[in-house]
Amino acid sequence: MTTSTEVAVRDPRASLAQLASDPRDRWPAHARRLYDLLTEHYGHDDPLPTLAAGWVAHQRSENTQRAYARGFRVFDEFAREMGVHPLGFTFMLADTFRLHLETAPTWVRVKGGKRWQMARTGPSYSDASRANTLSAASSFFDYLDKVSDDSTHRKNPFFAVPRPYLDPDYSPTAGLTQAQVAKLLRTARDEHHPAVYRLRTYAMLLTLYTACLRTDSLLAADVEDLGHDGGHHVLHALVKGGHRKKKVIPPHTWDTLQRYLAGRTTGPLFVTGTGGRLTEQAAIRTIKAVARRAGLSQDVHLHGMKHYAVTHALQKPGAKLERVQDWADHNDPRTTRRYDRRRGLLDDSPAYGVAQDMTAALMDE
Repeated sequence: MTTSTEVAVRDPRASLAQLASDPRDRWPAHARRLYDLLTEHYGHDDPLPTLAAGWVAHQRSENTQRAYARGFRVFDEFAREMGVHPLGFTFMLADTFRLHLETAPTWVRVKGGKRWQMARTGPSYSDASRANTLSAASSFFDYLDKVSDDSTHRKNPFFAVPRPYLDPDYSPTAGLTQAQVAKLLRTARDEHHPAVYRLRTYAMLLTLYTACLRTDSLLAADVEDLGHDGGHHVLHALVKGGHRKKKVIPPHTWDTLQRYLAGRTTGPLFVTGTGGRLTEQAAIRTIKAVARRAGLSQDVHLHGMKHYAVTHALQKPGAKLERVQDWADHNDPRTTRRYDRRRGLLDDSPAYGVAQDMTAALMDE
């Protein structure tokens, strides 16, 4: 496989060697892991590991960092199979990668195998996964163009590569009624196993729902982010886009959080049994276990708590879309509408009300 490239880019080794400390030490976890993986294949003398990991570290949110690092690993694996250095990709190779993703099996854990043993025996990539992977590769080359020392503009090989069409109004998140969400929360509070984590699970799910928070925003929060403002309990949450916003914490949710914290005033808001920050993977496993114990669909997702909250808020009499949009931290009201799991439900069709009024008017003649 080719391990060098003629693409002119700023040499990260030369610039970093002049600094008193290595900026790579400050990279987030997803960037560091990608750097370690790429150096195994390309060595420390190749600029790719630093460029790719620097691009991941450049992303604002942890979700984007995770998704881009995952997508780049898929892209890099294909490049190595083709015997081509990723920095030397052309449009023809980029479009071939698109075709490859349409049939390639995904990585899944080997049942009964060793821990973390994986094999490419899973189903093909979904439309959303293929779109995200192609988007990640395209983003990397856009970043590469920004940091390039080449005086001529180098076209992004993925610029003209078509991506799968994704219906903006479709969401795979299952809808739960208010009664089902209440059952989920009661199970977390009273029946979650192991019992030592019941209060933590209840506080986490209740806060996600009543504060309409993204999972990553809540799990990134610290106890110090809790506070008061104008008579309200608030959480200074880091929301999508990389800025902080004061989120109202209703009284019962606040009391639940205080009981869970048990006087703790510092550190991550939600912690593991050893005191570390609770990870999203652990939280996902938790809600799956609670949903299973509650007898609810296994399609219940952690991020679904925000979907359910938006749906139920829009069902309230006199609900205003703009208020729910602001509560949900959405820049576009169309995003808020997509979160509404009752959208398009036949039971809610205005046809019945309109027809009832017209029938009454006709009978009065």
